[in-house]
Amino acid sequence: MNNFTIRKPEKNWKKFFIMRKDTMVATIREDGTCTIYKKSLMPYNLYLDDIEDDDITVKVDNINNFYYWCSSRVLTLDRKFAKEILNSIGALQASTDKERAFISITYHSVSLTDCYWVKCNNEKVTFSDINLFKHSLSNSFADVSLCGRQFTVQNSELIDGKEAAGDVGTAGVAPKAWIRENGVFYLLKDGDSRDVEAELLASKIIGCFKIDYVPYEESTFSNVKVSKSKIISSEDMCLVPIEYVEIYCRNKEINLFDFIKKKDSYSYYMMNIVDYLVGNTDRHWANWGFYADSKNKLTKLYPLMDFNKSFLSYETVDGTICQTTEKRISQRDAAIEAVKKIGLNQIKDIDPNWFNDSKTREMFFKRLNILKNEEIKK
Repeated sequence: MNNFTIRKPEKNWKKFFIMRKDTMVATIREDGTCTIYKKSLMPYNLYLDDIEDDDITVKVDNINNFYYWCSSRVLTLDRKFAKEILNSIGALQASTDKERAFISITYHSVSLTDCYWVKCNNEKVTFSDINLFKHSLSNSFADVSLCGRQFTVQNSELIDGKEAAGDVGTAGVAPKAWIRENGVFYLLKDGDSRDVEAELLASKIIGCFKIDYVPYEESTFSNVKVSKSKIISSEDMCLVPIEYVEIYCRNKEINLFDFIKKKDSYSYYMMNIVDYLVGNTDRHWANWGFYADSKNKLTKLYPLMDFNKSFLSYETVDGTICQTTEKRISQRDAAIEAVKKIGLNQIKDIDPNWFNDSKTREMFFKRLNILKNEEIKK
């Protein structure tokens, strides 16, 4: 790790290697030609065509797809404090996929969600040199991520590429940062007091049902209340968001929802049940998905996470439109369908005293009773 530093973006690159740990998965050259060495290990959201003719359209598509993939591994610019983070690592405030891709490439496009990375053809670097799962992140970078503080001359020397990379690869809009405690990574999330309280309450409620989920606990950072959760990915269990799985299914001419239900119908239906109960409005296709094992095989849905936008669709008992069904139906209808399929699966009582206001408490138990009645009918 001592020789690893942030590199300047390559202006006249010749070839990049797409790596999974120390296995070369593919190479792409500046003219758009590519070679795929391990098709089964290709990232689910990266499509490259390794034809050998001179089809310019294919070559342009390869370059654009590569840039898009790399750019997906850098923070989105609408995220709070994004500019402060980019300034602090000396990166451009880019707007195009190409510009954003080269920001990502400056730290080898590493991420804490999987074990893919990128290197140039002339670099002598291995996965062990940049593996975020094995090395520490600097708490000084958490200052920037959560609070928007710029590095000063005094503390900028505390961080380098290996420490910044873990956070700049974390998607989302709410301020967040990875920290390491006793060898384990935890994600801290801020936002505002409502979001933090909502995530903590929803996590407590969801723990009363038989479902694989990410528990959130209360913590503080710089005297600010935040939610805290343990990392769920590893070198051998990578996260593949459902938006990437959708690309895979489309290329294979497979119905996405048939695929999901075949792989892990229980977790899928339970997600629709608990999201309805807590009024979650943010189950977009980037915050749920599948685990991929060491052979890049999709196994099961990873633990349900991200509850900071709960209790926002509590105006009516129906909730909002469900984001996780093939047909356009309400959250209530999606939850009722799920209960009919697998039952409610409540394992603990929910304490009414957990709720800070009577309106939220009343709506929650009204929804819970609707699903309990459906379970009785089952």
